[in-house]
Amino acid sequence: MQRRTFGRTGWRVGDVGYGMWGMGGWTGSDDEESRASLERAVRLGCTFFDTAWAYGMGHSERLLGGLLKAHPGERLYTATKIPPMNAKWPARPEYPLDEVFPPDHIRRYTEMSLENLGIGTMDLIQFHVWTDAWALDERWQHAVEALKREGLVRAVGISINRWEPTNAIRALRTGLIDAVQVVYNIFDQAAEDELFPICRDLNVAVIARVPFDEGSLTGTLTLDSRWPEGDFRNNYFAGENLPESVRRAEALRPLVPAGETMASLALRWVLSNPDVSVVIPGMRKTAHVEANLGASDRRGLPADLVAALRGHRWERGRR
Repeated sequence: MQRRTFGRTGWRVGDVGYGMWGMGGWTGSDDEESRASLERAVRLGCTFFDTAWAYGMGHSERLLGGLLKAHPGERLYTATKIPPMNAKWPARPEYPLDEVFPPDHIRRYTEMSLENLGIGTMDLIQFHVWTDAWALDERWQHAVEALKREGLVRAVGISINRWEPTNAIRALRTGLIDAVQVVYNIFDQAAEDELFPICRDLNVAVIARVPFDEGSLTGTLTLDSRWPEGDFRNNYFAGENLPESVRRAEALRPLVPAGETMASLALRWVLSNPDVSVVIPGMRKTAHVEANLGASDRRGLPADLVAALRGHRWERGRR
């Protein structure tokens, strides 16, 4: 497992981390399988684990807490997220801070997450949604400063709304945000335009999420793909997005190196960008852990292949 520096924190983290959303109660998730997958990840050198209270109302956090308890001597980095009080994703500029992240809500959910994880200090607490309309509001600023001052958290981050990579830049300029989590993959490259240069200048860590575009960049999606009722992918791949996603994924197949999978190509493309501190593919099965973490040792892609993949950028808007 290769290591990268996590922004201004100075932490050296494995460059492929563990996204734990699927363990929060997705259809087909199994706790024993989840625990085995987490254990295998540690054995393979994974050190960064990203969860959220909203992933099963603390269930995913408690699974991570069990892993931490089983490995007291390992330096495993914990990252979780405070849910919006109004339970609305994504945040919109017209939502007042009082409805989404009032100071007492920020503290209460940080303390609940710490209890779920069974630890006294969180490495990274993140706002699960964000709008930069709140950037200069001193209430959230004072709340996170107090959490740091009291030793409840070491760093503070923002999980940026999908397709809005610039909608946190004002908050970054406050100097209070240590990390951003943003959608970044072969199709969604917009974070490179403005966000990554700001992160570079301010030494803010970048967590790249959704490296497989919710499955289309694994190369396993077909026109007949269907999901259980209530699965978010029914909305994500609604209408023309499913056939267009399949078409665009098929166009990538000639670029997949011999002996590799499209999923490996997708991860290595993300890892080719030195602005990325860690990429967090979602994983629930041991086989996925072994395949995804293996991309770390294969490292980034050749420059000519990176350049060719830039031509597959896909401009999309909020749905």
